Amino acid sequence: MTEGPDPAVAVITIVSGRHAHLRRQLDAFAHSTLAPLVHVVVAMDDPHIGGLVDDCAPHGHPVSLVHVRGGGDTLPLAEARNTGAAEAISRGAGLLVFLDVDCIPDSALLARYLRAATDAGPRLLFCGPVTYLPEGQPTFDARELRRFAAPHPARPAPRDDSVEFSSAMTLFWSLSFAVVAPDWEDIGGFHTGYEGYGGEDTDFALCAQSKGCRIAWVGGAHAYHQHHPVSDPPVEHLRDILRNARVFYRRWGFRPMEGWLNGFADLGLIAYDAADDAWKATGRVSP
Repeated sequence: MTEGPDPAVAVITIVSGRHAHLRRQLDAFAHSTLAPLVHVVVAMDDPHIGGLVDDCAPHGHPVSLVHVRGGGDTLPLAEARNTGAAEAISRGAGLLVFLDVDCIPDSALLARYLRAATDAGPRLLFCGPVTYLPEGQPTFDARELRRFAAPHPARPAPRDDSVEFSSAMTLFWSLSFAVVAPDWEDIGGFHTGYEGYGGEDTDFALCAQSKGCRIAWVGGAHAYHQHHPVSDPPVEHLRDILRNARVFYRRWGFRPMEGWLNGFADLGLIAYDAADDAWKATGRVSP
């Protein structure tokens, strides 16, 4: 048990497009059992977010909107998360809750993350169960979504109000997690050498592990991931994944995202270059 007052909670959401998703997320926070100190929305190359936030932010849910610019056709995901965290900490936040724009928070999500952080102490990344909602979901009302909860089977989902500790850091995902501000600053945030999609989550988790952190899976801190079309493997992110896999390999000595890389290879989109010890695009068009 940590001593002293509970830390102030901030939510950090990075976004580019996905306006309907952000609208539903903001609507859901009207029903949160815990009001955050601030909700930092980081717009990546999206000048239209401001009007949406002004229209949709619920009463009593203070939103701080900040903008970051990308360096081309990739989104600066790592930089955006770091920028959001810096803004939250500057406003006095002691617990940072990162929630992807696709995710609708359960009404108890913030309260359960705060309770876990207060009870369990430092050197932890707190992750809650995530349900992937199907296409044609009948409701997005945060008060109704609990009955559709079906946490992703590849991650632990403890019973409500319980916490399961783990050193399996490669299971970490950034779509819904919390970390106390001192640990965030000690870890150093997300490595900005990653551009666009892929690899930065696992890198962050391994950096956290190097600082003595484990994962705490927080029962009942549900998030509900709104459906959107995806491909498997994600061929639309092939260039980002290849580039980020090389960055990761240089930093950690093994390759992440092996399932995706093997999937690209099976489609003939990449081939292993033994001379350079790297996967490279073949130039073939995706089928």
